[in-house]
Amino acid sequence: MQWEAEALILAARPHGETSAIVDVFSREHGRFGGLVRGGNSRRLRPVLQPGNMVMATWRARLSEHLGVMSVDAGRAYAAEAMSDASLLAGLSSLCALMQITPERQAYPRLYDTAMLVLSELAKAETGHNGQTDTDVWLPLLARFEMALLEETGFGLDLSCCAATGVIEDLIYVSPRSGRAVSREAGAPYADKMFALPEFLLDPAADATPIDVRHALDLLGHFLERRVYLPNDTKMPAARQRLMDIVTRQSR
Repeated sequence: MQWEAEALILAARPHGETSAIVDVFSREHGRFGGLVRGGNSRRLRPVLQPGNMVMATWRARLSEHLGVMSVDAGRAYAAEAMSDASLLAGLSSLCALMQITPERQAYPRLYDTAMLVLSELAKAETGHNGQTDTDVWLPLLARFEMALLEETGFGLDLSCCAATGVIEDLIYVSPRSGRAVSREAGAPYADKMFALPEFLLDPAADATPIDVRHALDLLGHFLERRVYLPNDTKMPAARQRLMDIVTRQSR
């Protein structure tokens, strides 16, 4: 069995003296692991950094085997983000979160969303978009997390108010059900609800730093409650580093 595809490096760990076990994510094949011979060498270590793009070729005699992977370097997003703590935290968080997806299952929408985030990360780093570093990519990263919940079967229901069924003035999310709640219905319980930023409902809406913090608080709660805790695992440390930066920026 063999496949070849452009892929995002999610993680790499040494195996033996010279090789590495590498996790990649491609549009056609989802998350895949493989043994990269020489992956722990001086030549390949910079290529195998989480967040970099590669052209990966995976081979195995049987589909259930770990397989051997060869990689050709693509765009080095990790190196580009290295000079900015927020960009690096965002890139690291995205790669860490993608590792919760089931192995060997394609998620083309999730891959496409991740590529949009990477594109805006690169523009923020170089200043091509003419905006501040976090104006575009951080709201996109929040939308990526929402897509991640949906693609793994734990999406939020933001279509209408859980209490009344109305579709207007939705400004809260129930921390238990993950459903939207309107301003009027949620007012008595406002201090127990999560804020629902408008940009999660309307991609064209503006997102302030406080909006982004509220979105990441909301999505982090459900990622932890619905994905990580049931599997007896913890949220990635990279995600917490990102939250620390976002919290400081929103003060």
